[in-house]
Amino acid sequence: MPNLKVMLSRDQIQKRVAELGARISADFHGQPVVLVGVLKGATIFLSDLARNIALDATFDFISVSSYGSEKQSSGEVKLNKDVDNSMEAKNVILVEDILDTGLTMSYLLKVLRAHNPKSLKIAALLDKTSRRILPIHADYVGFEIPDHFVVGYGMDAAERYRNLPDICVVEE
Repeated sequence: MPNLKVMLSRDQIQKRVAELGARISADFHGQPVVLVGVLKGATIFLSDLARNIALDATFDFISVSSYGSEKQSSGEVKLNKDVDNSMEAKNVILVEDILDTGLTMSYLLKVLRAHNPKSLKIAALLDKTSRRILPIHADYVGFEIPDHFVVGYGMDAAERYRNLPDICVVEE
């Protein structure tokens, strides 16, 4: 079993998610938003973020794969599940757990733009800018982190550790 070291505590996460929710509420004042969660990693972040947004908010989900059970992205992104509802003329916020190379996010933006939303923003809990290959920038970022493999708060290692309340670095 790997050694897990807390990088971001549940209290730090909750405080930052509340701040992001307040910013989104101010930015879209009086307008409905659709939060599109990227399965499975963003589900906990989306849940907490939604509870901190003081707007009419609905949910949808999209699923892609690029990691499989590996720690490194394969570089190939495959759409496993598109959104269920129309995004046309809606304020869409793509909710992602971690923004890494930008390959997955670039692909997701292309898929969602094809749905003709009124606006399309990115909310990423974590941003690893040091790993960026494509020039993608999130509109709402929780934390910028160094290049470590992290788990917890929805993020996994081969489907394990998603339920941890803190974000932890996996130390081999």
